[in-house]
Amino acid sequence: MDVNLNLDTQVVPITLFVAVLCLCLVIGHLLDENRWVNESITAIIIGCVVGTIILIISNWKSSHFLRFQVKKKKFFQNFLPIMLFGVTGVFISTSIVAAGCWWVFPKFGLKGLTISEYLSLGTIFSSTDTVCTLQVLHQDETPLLYSLVFGEGVVNDATSVVLFNAVQKINADTLGGKAALRILLDFLYLFSTSTILGVTAGLLTSYILRGLGIGRHSSVREIALMILIAYLSYMLAELLELSGILTVFFAGVLMSHYAWHNVTESSRITTKHTFAAMSFIAETFIFLYVGMDALDYEQWKMSILSFWASIGMYSSVMLLILVGRAAFVFPLSVISNYMNRVGDGSSKITAKHQVVIWWAGLMRGAVSVALAFKQFTLSGVTLDPIDATMITTTIVVVLFSTIVFGFLTKPLISYLLPPNTSNIDRTRSLKEDMTLPLLSFEESASEKSI
Repeated sequence: MDVNLNLDTQVVPITLFVAVLCLCLVIGHLLDENRWVNESITAIIIGCVVGTIILIISNWKSSHFLRFQVKKKKFFQNFLPIMLFGVTGVFISTSIVAAGCWWVFPKFGLKGLTISEYLSLGTIFSSTDTVCTLQVLHQDETPLLYSLVFGEGVVNDATSVVLFNAVQKINADTLGGKAALRILLDFLYLFSTSTILGVTAGLLTSYILRGLGIGRHSSVREIALMILIAYLSYMLAELLELSGILTVFFAGVLMSHYAWHNVTESSRITTKHTFAAMSFIAETFIFLYVGMDALDYEQWKMSILSFWASIGMYSSVMLLILVGRAAFVFPLSVISNYMNRVGDGSSKITAKHQVVIWWAGLMRGAVSVALAFKQFTLSGVTLDPIDATMITTTIVVVLFSTIVFGFLTKPLISYLLPPNTSNIDRTRSLKEDMTLPLLSFEESASEKSI
């Protein structure tokens, strides 16, 4: 009887979550033509609605319930600005947000956080989610801007996670020169070793596929091998206390270039859509979870701040995010333009592009939520009032930035960059689209001309 009861308690929430995920897919398809509302906003709203229903039914008791998609040619052509924004920018933003939180939070009555926790908050609120902007931009019409926004988003996520892991080792009461140097050295160690592990996994996959000729006997084994080694690289990174997200990113880059050309055509088609589907489901799941967790009554009740103090703290964090983002996007754009001044000017980041890049990184998403739960919960449970306040603050920031900034993204980009459909190449055949790797050196004719 107890076994059946435990099974039911696991099956019911999983079944509900899968059903709601399916609902998100259907509604997302119906709203596909409306770029004002993207999958992130849809999932959050549905999550809030479902969370409210669950709370009402349960009498207001709490219920606990890969970057394989950018063209490498543009990614590496714009490698310098991408690394400037994605790595240097994270350090600048983290410093500003952490220092701002350290100065502002005590004024609202929130005391007791350590230096390590303030630095963790800096990394949590420096992790971006560029999905809303990417859904509005056209990769063929604005290839430079698209590659910068996407590339920074990928590198930003990886850097934020690596830096988050590095600051966990700080035990000092004050942040001095030695502590800062320790963070930098730990970051460089994690970044380099995670990269090496990912590159090794990608090359190993390519060697096995090419040397053993697995595709001659079974396409299923080819696909399974690519998925399993990618997952294995992530698990090994976590086991070695490295960065799983950075490892699997570089494993994907190497696989898409080398392993991709050593598999059969059917495997290419299948792996492309398999990874895309897995990525879509995972991201939708996270935003759906955020929407449902926003209605965790016990968590909000545990928060130690008054209503107006909470509003003030949320507003302060949002202001710090705006300032921290602007503090590196515009200066680093000038540096990038200066370093790329030799050429035809196609790599110049214009003032309008800088505004779009700044705006694209204002939204917070899955990584921020995951890092916040890792920092301020124990096995997903919040026991400390200060930790509960940090969780609710993160959820509010993610909800506000995703929904409000997400709704404003399309009109802003339409105003700054009026669409020019004559520049968009739509001549690629269905077969070419199906067999072209998501990470590809091939570019469309319009991109080459631009």
